[in-house]
Amino acid sequence: MAAKDLYEKDFYKVLGVDKKAAADEIKRKYRGLVKDLHPDTNHGDSAKEEKFKAVSEAYEILSDPKKRAEYDEARSLFERGGFRAPGGGGNFQGGDFSDIFGGGNPQDIFANLFGGGGRRGPRKGQDLQTEATITFRESVFGTNLDLRLGTDRGAAQNITARVPAGVNDGAKIRVKGKGAPGEAGPGDLFILLHVKPHPIFSRKAENLLVTLPITFTEAALGADVKVPVMSGEEVTVRIAPGTPNGRTLRVKGRGITKGSHVGDLLVTVDVQVPQRVDGKALEALKTFAEETAGEDVRAELAAKAKQ
Repeated sequence: MAAKDLYEKDFYKVLGVDKKAAADEIKRKYRGLVKDLHPDTNHGDSAKEEKFKAVSEAYEILSDPKKRAEYDEARSLFERGGFRAPGGGGNFQGGDFSDIFGGGNPQDIFANLFGGGGRRGPRKGQDLQTEATITFRESVFGTNLDLRLGTDRGAAQNITARVPAGVNDGAKIRVKGKGAPGEAGPGDLFILLHVKPHPIFSRKAENLLVTLPITFTEAALGADVKVPVMSGEEVTVRIAPGTPNGRTLRVKGRGITKGSHVGDLLVTVDVQVPQRVDGKALEALKTFAEETAGEDVRAELAAKAKQ
């Protein structure tokens, strides 16, 4: 497609969205239009077919952040009379745009939007992506990944990548210069990380979460209970008398360190009910039940149910 055709078209108007529209809004609008305009549902309707092509062309540009930014910048110059290309020529008026376009012809931007021709300088190689799985502990403290990657030529290369402390499941890390080769140097390698679940710990932001089983008597009478932390140590949490099941206690500074921020350890109490009670313990519970028979823990339940 000629550069002149590209920069004279208002792709936002074609899709019916504002120039400041977010990516998800552009996607929704595009999907709604193509559903109505698709040739498979409009056999022989040449007008809708042309509209479908225009919508697809606009979405190809506006759905790509890089292409959209280049389009916006160059079209802005065109609307202000910053450059013109009559008859497909290269007569540019209104100033020197070499800083904006990297010393190249502004038409090259539009030609490159669809991967077309035009003058191009040396390009970096293509970025590559791979995946790796790490343990929960490695995601908390960081680790080194040793990868062996194959290439198109059949050879393989060994790559070491540093995983920083505090990464989340689904995070990507970049290894510069380990992508495909190119005239202006190799591209980068992106590693998508999958974090294995931990048997007892989970995370919420930089806070570590753990469930702490305690006995009925510890909950009723109170106790000091030791809790393991990721470093391999133990910290002591104080269970106050009368602590209910599900209460969460906070241990400051025992969470995940990510940069300059340190999270906390959140300990959720899980009161354990014995499946079987015998002997003196059973007699003691019966005595407890008799002594507390006057306490109705469900006194407000019926009244609240009628509200």
